[in-house]
Amino acid sequence: MRVLGVDCGTERTGWGLIESDGRRHRVVAHGVIQLSPRNTLERRLAAVGSAMRALLAEHLPECAAVEEVFFSQNVKTALKLAHVRGVVLASIAEAGVELGEYSPLSVKASVVGYGRAEKSQIQLMVRTLTGVTVESEDAADALAVAICHATTTRNSAALRVRAGVLA
Repeated sequence: MRVLGVDCGTERTGWGLIESDGRRHRVVAHGVIQLSPRNTLERRLAAVGSAMRALLAEHLPECAAVEEVFFSQNVKTALKLAHVRGVVLASIAEAGVELGEYSPLSVKASVVGYGRAEKSQIQLMVRTLTGVTVESEDAADALAVAICHATTTRNSAALRVRAGVLA
């Protein structure tokens, strides 16, 4: 399956595309949508929407996965992040792509095995799982979200098959 993972941010939104069977993951492409903090929020949101539509049209993922908003001490920051996430979710929905959403804790636990893993640990495990070194923390986080979705989807399908066999 071809999975697009997205790690939303108000200045940098990471993205990563993998081909996966749920066990083996191959990086197809990855990058960062760089946004200028000097631009107004609405301009940044428009830039994210435009970039997401272009990525979805170019790479034609079968499904996408996005990290949920993390708890933040700064409510204003969390609200801005939620706006970016909303634009990303709308772009995915407009493209008719199946969506999965995961908490940061779930993504880290799925990829690293520890829900409180540091960004450097995520980068290391993405490299270990895919054989690709990803310099950008944002792109590595996005690839981790995609890997989490592929693994979770595979495990869910296996459980449904077992339940059907046992029933």
